Amino acid sequence: MTNYNKPLIIGVSGASGLIYAVRALKYLLAADYEIELVASKSTYMVWQAEQETRMPSEPNQQEQFWREQAGVALAGKLRCHPWSDVGANIASGSFRTLGMIVIPCSMSTVAKLAVGLSSDLLERAADVHLKEGRKLVIVPRETPLSLIHLRNLTTLAETGVRVVPAIPAWYHNPQSIEDLVDFVVARALDQLDIDCIPIQRWQGR
Repeated sequence: MTNYNKPLIIGVSGASGLIYAVRALKYLLAADYEIELVASKSTYMVWQAEQETRMPSEPNQQEQFWREQAGVALAGKLRCHPWSDVGANIASGSFRTLGMIVIPCSMSTVAKLAVGLSSDLLERAADVHLKEGRKLVIVPRETPLSLIHLRNLTTLAETGVRVVPAIPAWYHNPQSIEDLVDFVVARALDQLDIDCIPIQRWQGR
C-alpha cells in the first residue's frame, strides 16, 4: 500500500470553527484522498449553534451531509463513523493511515489526549496515533489560553503532536474569510506532507 492510498483520519471535535473541517474536506476530497471521518458528540451541537443546521447521525447520511457542506459530490472517498463506535477500524493500531488531524480541536479533547483518556472514537483514534508514533496534528481554536491549556498542549507537543493553532497570516493578502481559513488548513496539512490547497506561500522579499 502506497502512502497516497492510505486513508487520512479527520477528527472534528466540539470546538467552534467547523468551517476549518469543511474546507479541509473540500480540498482533500477534490484531490482524491481517502478520508475516515469521526465527529464528536459535541459537534452536533456546534453545527446547530453556528449554522442552525442538523448534522445527521447515520453514517451514510452524514457522509452526504459533509460532502454537501464541502461542495464535493463524488471525488475522493469519505467514510463517516459514529462517535460512539469504539470498535471501528480506526480504533486499532493495525489500521494503517497517513496520519490524523483533529480540526478544530477543543481544549477538552486536548486535555483528554494529554492524559491518555479515550471516552469516544475520536479520542481513541488519536490515542492510537500517539501510541503507534504516527503523525497527529491538532488545530486548537480557543482564546485566551489558560495555564492548564498551555500545559496540556506542551505535553502533546513533547510526544510529537504537531500543534497548529487556528491563527491565519496576512502576508498573502486575504480577500475573504475562506482565504484566512484556507491558510490555516494548508499549514496544518503541511505537517502531514499534504499539499493540495492553492495558497500564496511566502517567497521572500
